[in-house]
Amino acid sequence: MSDAQEPPKSKVDEEEDPPQAEEDSEDDSSEEEAPGEMDFLRNLFSSALGLGSGSGEKVLDELTLDGVAKYMLSGKCKNIICMVGAGISTSAGIPDFRSPETGLYANLQKYNLPYPEAIFQIDYFKQHPEPFFALAKELYPGQFKPTICHYFMKLLKDKGLLKRCYTQNIDTLERVVGLEGDDLIEAHGTFYTSHCVSSRCRKQYNLDWMKEKIFSDDIPKCDKCSNLVKPDIVFFGESLPVRFFTTMKMDFPRCDLLIVMGTSLQVQPFASLVSKVSRNCPRLLINMEKTGQADPMLGMLGFGGGGMDFDSDKAYRDVAHVSTCDEGCLALADLLGWKAELEELVKKEHARIDSEDKTNKASECKGAGAKASAAQETNKEE
Repeated sequence: MSDAQEPPKSKVDEEEDPPQAEEDSEDDSSEEEAPGEMDFLRNLFSSALGLGSGSGEKVLDELTLDGVAKYMLSGKCKNIICMVGAGISTSAGIPDFRSPETGLYANLQKYNLPYPEAIFQIDYFKQHPEPFFALAKELYPGQFKPTICHYFMKLLKDKGLLKRCYTQNIDTLERVVGLEGDDLIEAHGTFYTSHCVSSRCRKQYNLDWMKEKIFSDDIPKCDKCSNLVKPDIVFFGESLPVRFFTTMKMDFPRCDLLIVMGTSLQVQPFASLVSKVSRNCPRLLINMEKTGQADPMLGMLGFGGGGMDFDSDKAYRDVAHVSTCDEGCLALADLLGWKAELEELVKKEHARIDSEDKTNKASECKGAGAKASAAQETNKEE
């Protein structure tokens, strides 16, 4: 969600001049040995822009979901990274951001915003926090159950295959299924904690404190300095967490399989992560449409950049499975022989969540009744 840019990289070393062909009075064969002008430009742009040229080793037997499953079962795939976006939570009842009719940005008219993205702009929030907290009440964590896709990632963890999940989501459903700590990079922040917006204060508040404020329709204010308190989600105009940058530099070069699910890959710097894996690393996209593809202009220059290549003659590692995230995860689990295990995990965990919700609601009703009785007794005494 943030438009913050990745910290600047070190300057690329200056390119040496292209080697010159030696003069040969006997024949002109040296012209064939000297690199051509286009080759030189490709190398120059590749170095300056961090773009790869050529292909890596083909690891998958075939560029299909079945090919991915066979690779995962081969014993060679030990470090899987998942990159996920809002699309993995839509079946839980949480809207994504950019779908034309059902997406979040298409349904914010009631908040009278100057433009849809303003609800997540830090400067707008500081002046007009009411729309954000009204929306937060509708989408607050704890009201939704994780999806099949979330539990598929939990299976990857349980089987020792998940290196890390990088999520754009702020709904905390990854935490609900048991991904936390070292398992999870919440690239766009989380509702799990909140802080005072004052740089001089920065007092921290927990999830329960923020929930009480939001559901009582109070604008959360710091009890220390009276400034606004904001959940630790990344707004436009704010930097991504430092851990996002430090961890991705270690993780992606070691990745054996990158699984991208439910994201449009339009928001930077998150979208650029697909280019951080090695050239030999297969990449699987499970999404309602193909996305993250290489820039055609870069392809015309002869190098693919870091984007996905599903359909060209040079495609060798990228697989697109066009479906909902839940359907794609079920299909992959079936090919892996995990489908029954995944379905049982979802059934068991959803039943547990329902039971806990029932207990919590009963406790809340009991507490509310006790408060009402106490109030009546006080009125009688008066």
